[in-house]
Amino acid sequence: MPTTSHPQTSDSVFPAHTPLVTEPLGLWGSFRAARRNLLGILPDLAVRQPMVSGRTGLRWHMVMDPDAIRRILLENVENYPKSRATKNILRPAIGDSLFIAEDAHWRWQRRTAAPVFSHRNVMALAPVMSAAAQRSIARIHESQGRPINLMDDMVRTTFDVISEVTFSDGDTFDSAAVHSAIDAYISAAGRISLMDMVGMPDWIPRPSRIFGGPAVQQMKQVADQAIEDRRARGPSDVPDLLDLLLAGEDPETKRRMNTSELRDNILTFIVAGHETTALTLAWSLYLCAFDPQVQARARIEAQQALQGDPNGITNLPFLRQIVDEALRLYPPAGILSRTAQAPDTLCGREVKAGDTVMIPIYALHRHHQLWENPNAFDPERFADRKAINRYAYLPFGDGPRICIGASFALQEAILILAHLLANFEFSLVEDCPPELVMILTLRPDNGIWLRARPVHDASE
Repeated sequence: MPTTSHPQTSDSVFPAHTPLVTEPLGLWGSFRAARRNLLGILPDLAVRQPMVSGRTGLRWHMVMDPDAIRRILLENVENYPKSRATKNILRPAIGDSLFIAEDAHWRWQRRTAAPVFSHRNVMALAPVMSAAAQRSIARIHESQGRPINLMDDMVRTTFDVISEVTFSDGDTFDSAAVHSAIDAYISAAGRISLMDMVGMPDWIPRPSRIFGGPAVQQMKQVADQAIEDRRARGPSDVPDLLDLLLAGEDPETKRRMNTSELRDNILTFIVAGHETTALTLAWSLYLCAFDPQVQARARIEAQQALQGDPNGITNLPFLRQIVDEALRLYPPAGILSRTAQAPDTLCGREVKAGDTVMIPIYALHRHHQLWENPNAFDPERFADRKAINRYAYLPFGDGPRICIGASFALQEAILILAHLLANFEFSLVEDCPPELVMILTLRPDNGIWLRARPVHDASE
């Protein structure tokens, strides 16, 4: 398995990245690498060629060509549902929620949930995000210049946000226990199974996915009770996510979500809605520490914007560029996996029904034909978004299944980042670089360790 290269100081050329494999791994080698870190199966050819194909039990294709990706995600999307392995991993925890469902069952849920994430509703959540940022600032102050794991604190901060916007009225719902139960399940069940790689039928149990079942079932029962209690009590004075989903209905069929459908989608939003944003924030802070000049410029912008409005997020273009670049270098969803339903042609190559078709976002975002100096941290590349090929940059996917919470995640990341940079100067911790590991999401396996110095101290 490849090792991860890291900068030891801000003078290093590139921020943390993983060199890709240059030799065929074979079935057993691929299985061992994928169990440890999915980045370990990505070939170096994936950042240099438009498409790479092979067979590891099942036939597979990695697609990095923007036109072919557009076909997969938009033009012929019905032919490329989420892979069976992805569904098998997640369904026991989040059921047939928006993330898993297909066809008509997905469409009516999407229509029902879309208004919840309208621009108006998302903007109204800015005070909740700012309040969570202030609590983070207080915790960081307590470090008094000692190294602090910002990954852990960003998880706590974004979990504060998603908990408040989901269950804001004092429900007897232990959201932390919900996250713990799902995280335990994913840690055990989220790793690739050899049975999946060789294409064994879904009805054959995967031993690792039996683990954590009781905790997940108990979590679902608690969530169901909280939903029924809210349904009986009525909405909060200021509607939260649960209220909006309870009131939501499919504009075409007038169908509303039942308790199990509400629960599966709430659990999906709680887990996906905070971890991906926490990762984006932690990587953004790491990159700012990596490049002090970028950090200084971002701090000026943040301080000026927040002086007029502590919830201000409308005039932070450079912070948006930093977040965009963090999502390019460290996309939370590092690989999208699909299963072809019928024969197709991608990049002039035959794709057969049953083939696994992967879009390795990590490789796509570092492709040498699509990005100049792809491993470098350069937020200026996003100064002109129109110059970037739409299907070369996919942190939230695209097409009809683009992430429903993308605007929520971006607003939260930019606003919290602004508060933190306005208050602290962050620096790298020598000999403690982040290590990239991807199971279901791309994480810093050993955390993001930085020093945080209050800005008023740094100026003295």
